[in-house]
Amino acid sequence: MGLRWQGSSLDQNVVFARSGLDPSLGRGVYTAELRTALERVGFDPGSSSARVRPSTPAELEAQWAALHADLLRKIPSIVCTRFDERPNTTEHFRLVVGYAAESDEVLYHDPAVDRGAYLRMPRARWMALWPLKYRPDAWTLIRFPLIPKAIEKSAPPEPASSPANLAQRAMQLRAQLGHDFTIVVEPPFVVVGDEPAPVVRRRAEDTVRWAVVRLKRDFFASDPNRVLVIWLFRDETSYLSNTLRLFRQRPSTPYGFYSSQHEALVMNIATGGGTLVHELVHPFMEANFPDCPPWLNEGLGSLYEQSRDVDGHIRGMTNWRLPSLQAAIGRDEVPPFEQLLAMDTDAFYDRDPGTNYAQSRYLCFYLQEKGLLPQFFAEFLRARRSDPTGIHTLRRVLGKADLAQFKKEWEQYVLGLRFR
Repeated sequence: MGLRWQGSSLDQNVVFARSGLDPSLGRGVYTAELRTALERVGFDPGSSSARVRPSTPAELEAQWAALHADLLRKIPSIVCTRFDERPNTTEHFRLVVGYAAESDEVLYHDPAVDRGAYLRMPRARWMALWPLKYRPDAWTLIRFPLIPKAIEKSAPPEPASSPANLAQRAMQLRAQLGHDFTIVVEPPFVVVGDEPAPVVRRRAEDTVRWAVVRLKRDFFASDPNRVLVIWLFRDETSYLSNTLRLFRQRPSTPYGFYSSQHEALVMNIATGGGTLVHELVHPFMEANFPDCPPWLNEGLGSLYEQSRDVDGHIRGMTNWRLPSLQAAIGRDEVPPFEQLLAMDTDAFYDRDPGTNYAQSRYLCFYLQEKGLLPQFFAEFLRARRSDPTGIHTLRRVLGKADLAQFKKEWEQYVLGLRFR
């Protein structure tokens, strides 16, 4: 509100981000964090707090006189008061914008109530609510005069996974779940787990952060366009029961899945982190390449089911899908690449001859090992409207017009791989 008065377009999401508050806490800013935010957006909030003695009413009146003097200079103040007179009431920030002397009323905005602009409160009541009575012999007054110093007029729009939105989702989850789960914000996701808190935090950092940094480095410019929750259930029993309780469905895989409908990645984390890294690819693909054909969506995801770091980049390794693919190659059961790349969702998932995932994975693996995968992805993304399956981009990046001949070369390459 104060920023709009100064002609700034910054909104509350930006202010929250400037505060530096950890979104995992799932709360709004307190006094110290608000002061930081005000300074960072260009206000001089003054000393912000004062002590007055209950036995000396003139001290409280002197603080009011200073607030009123600022109002006469057209300087509003953010004031922390008790919300109302109830014994267990909360502390509450309000913006004082004026004083009506004829009725002895304080004019203020209250962002936490409906139609909270230009509300009025008798000054006597305001003066009773303003002191925060932490000590019986010395009351605390908190006030931030919004003195403009170097106001930040605009900023790029905050993403869907802004600190404020992540904090809001964490707060909702904490109210929903209670203390049985640990909630960790690992941008752009919120991670929820029912293992011990240090384990959940370690998984958020060592798996989620590790993968997100590297996937974005090589492939994805944009974060998911909404706040998604990663659910890490400690074992099969927890995974099955909580998926049914929270999402009203039974999982179709014992490992984990991504549900766009429920804005959730749901994992039986006891099976390892490979499925989690696989499923992380899907929301990034959804945000960056929404019309991506299933062969690339699943090929890239399954490539990183088993992966490692190489010079700061994610690199897929051979995995359990290899032996069955090699056996299918031996039986001449692997379809042509033209057929694989042209498959729609129904054909890829529901009419899979048993090789679609593995063939897609090891095509991506081949491109990776030849140093061509990020280039292929970037060129396909640019050409997706004229080349919706990626087949022309594949020919161009490989430098091979005859994909039937390439398939023979690729099959010999795959047969030479080993998975230990």
